[in-house]
Amino acid sequence: MRLGIADHFGWAVAVTASAQHRVVDRRRLELIEPGLPAAPIHYEGSRLDAAATATLVAKVRASVVRAASAAFDELAHALPGPVVSIHLRSWPMDFPADIAVQRRAPYESRADAIMYRHVLAELAHGRGWQVHFYEAKDVESQAAGLLAGRADEILRGPRAALGPPWTKDHRVALAATIVGG
Repeated sequence: MRLGIADHFGWAVAVTASAQHRVVDRRRLELIEPGLPAAPIHYEGSRLDAAATATLVAKVRASVVRAASAAFDELAHALPGPVVSIHLRSWPMDFPADIAVQRRAPYESRADAIMYRHVLAELAHGRGWQVHFYEAKDVESQAAGLLAGRADEILRGPRAALGPPWTKDHRVALAATIVGG
């Protein structure tokens, strides 16, 4: 099974597909426990000093680890076979790790999303899943190119077969499993 993720602040759309690109599962994953800010750097960091922001980020990150681990466990138990790979939106490999730097433009607008992706990648590695990365703006067209005449059936067909929701996030997550395949 290949797991495609289209992440947002605090939650993600997860689409699991077979090697033949058949959707086996789709669901929303909660990536943070209730009561914590989903974007501690972008929204909260401007109101706090650097030390308080670092403390908040550590608290949020620990929550993301717990929530995402539970979501991955629940998903893995529901699938008919093992997850072999996860497909995540890419991030710049040279993105700064220092929270004081992340609080400044241009980093502050991306720091929280990258924190979620880091955690998801770490958890996947810990489960023995291969981790692949994709560019959200290109992945659907890349998948369509690989699928040729079957693109519409595979990328848009699940809406008819499974019913709503089947949004752009679902298509992107599925496309990522095809491109990173």
